[in-house]
Amino acid sequence: MSLRRKVIVETPYQQIEVWRSSAECEFRVSGAVHAWWHRDRYLTGLAWDNLAAACLLRPEGPPKSVLMLGLAGGTAFRILRQLLPKSRLTAVDIDRKVVEVAREHMHLDEIGMKIHFADAYQWASGRKERYDVIIDDCYLAGEEDVYRPEKKPARGMDVLTQLLAPGGLFLANLVTGAGHRRVQSRTRAAFKRSFAEVRSVTTPDSLNETLVGGDRVLTGACLREWEDCFPKKKDLELWRRLQVRGVQVRKTAETEIQ
Repeated sequence: MSLRRKVIVETPYQQIEVWRSSAECEFRVSGAVHAWWHRDRYLTGLAWDNLAAACLLRPEGPPKSVLMLGLAGGTAFRILRQLLPKSRLTAVDIDRKVVEVAREHMHLDEIGMKIHFADAYQWASGRKERYDVIIDDCYLAGEEDVYRPEKKPARGMDVLTQLLAPGGLFLANLVTGAGHRRVQSRTRAAFKRSFAEVRSVTTPDSLNETLVGGDRVLTGACLREWEDCFPKKKDLELWRRLQVRGVQVRKTAETEIQ
């Protein structure tokens, strides 16, 4: 059954179109899909798959705790809950209204997580908790496209990486299309300066990459061990399309600017 627009929701930060059928739901912002839920499936072929898979590249084993900055509809955490049923999931989002809409239309409370409503970088400053994986997926909706609220990637990373447990991984979701290359270049450079090893997780149909930094980061071969978590054929096909590559950054005037 095709999706139909059910409602338009105005929040202090964005306008969300809720599109639904009996089996699935999408949140659309400026025509782009910002969250997705399906009754029977988990994977999307888009950025949320990258984020979930990247959490599993921790050499010390599956993370027991994950912090996500920028929850929205909870698509990535829904995948993670399928993969990691016993992990402690914590999210921070500045937009309380989008979380309310996700609770109504995307069964958000079924995931099982703790949610804080705050500016993510301010919330993280001075916290004492430590997490095995931290995901920075902070984007705000502009008039024509999304943008990252922290213009200097290294400054945000300095705050967030203080919350990493030993052996932990730091992840950042990056849009890679036109208009985003400068931020992508700066963030890649900041990762290379901050971590001993950096990898990029992508999937062919997405204009996003997830950067993963840590003392060590596993290769994509480890993802094969998780295939049994996805009983649906379509999910398994999408999982096998994920690509993990090492990141090389040339030191240029642009990449060195902070």
